[in-house]
Amino acid sequence: MMLRRFLTAAPILLLAISAAAGGAETIAGRATVIDGDTIEIRGERIRLHGVDAPESWQKCGDGDGGTYRCGKEAASALDRFLAASRPTRCEILERDRYDRFVGICFRDDWREINRWLVESGNAVDWERYSKGAYADAQELARSHGIGIWRGNFQLPCRARAERAKQKSAC
Repeated sequence: MMLRRFLTAAPILLLAISAAAGGAETIAGRATVIDGDTIEIRGERIRLHGVDAPESWQKCGDGDGGTYRCGKEAASALDRFLAASRPTRCEILERDRYDRFVGICFRDDWREINRWLVESGNAVDWERYSKGAYADAQELARSHGIGIWRGNFQLPCRARAERAKQKSAC
């Protein structure tokens, strides 16, 4: 029983210590999905750090010769994932060029949302920002052929523009 209490309290304590030490801002509450890699909590848009999901209009191959709206599917899967354990907490790292917060987010059960998106095949590891933090999750999704890895797809817009070394038109 004591161990269970410790394991439940430890992540909260670590978050409190890291926030106090680094001055990191945390936003918590019920999250609404904007798209596959952006959520909103208490009126604040939060871009999920280090991942890139397909745009809502984007189509991917389904592995059987057909296509499906993988961006819409990524957003729907994220919504279901968040609904399973509320509220959502985000550790804010910075603001992006669109003045959105950028953060690493967790469900109430401490599952990391950013990592889950990549390991479920609903987003790719945006290595420029993640520094490869989700490379193992991406390889797992790719090797199991899940999500966007079950067929063919074009990299999400931002990652594609970055690889082409041009300014994103997203």
